[in-house]
Amino acid sequence: MSAPADLLRATGVRVTPGRVRVLEALQAAIQPMSHADIESLLPDVDRVTLYRVLDSLVACGLALKAVDTRGVFRFSASGPYRQHDGHVHFRCTSCGGVSCLKAPPPPPPKLPHGFRLEAVELDVRGTCAQCAGQSA
Repeated sequence: MSAPADLLRATGVRVTPGRVRVLEALQAAIQPMSHADIESLLPDVDRVTLYRVLDSLVACGLALKAVDTRGVFRFSASGPYRQHDGHVHFRCTSCGGVSCLKAPPPPPPKLPHGFRLEAVELDVRGTCAQCAGQSA
């Protein structure tokens, strides 16, 4: 596993303590995190700086950004780690949480001639176990 600083250097992004810490947090996460989730883990990182760091990690390919059912952006590590590639995510329509499912995504559809696939997003939505238990 490459160190976050090495990954940043490899993408040509300037290595800063904030970028290293945010990338470490994303790599350690068990599910995609919102800005607020990351902010609570790293309270000494300025809110605006955190937005900029996340944008730079997405731009250089070291993080993925997706919107949840509540319209909140969630971030996960990408690049060599790709913890959140190659499987499906479950999005809770009650709490907005995102969970990793141990299920590969379906194969991409065959596209008409001349079309080029850039991304495939599959939303599996419902109520998570915690929310389902609260409503029972």
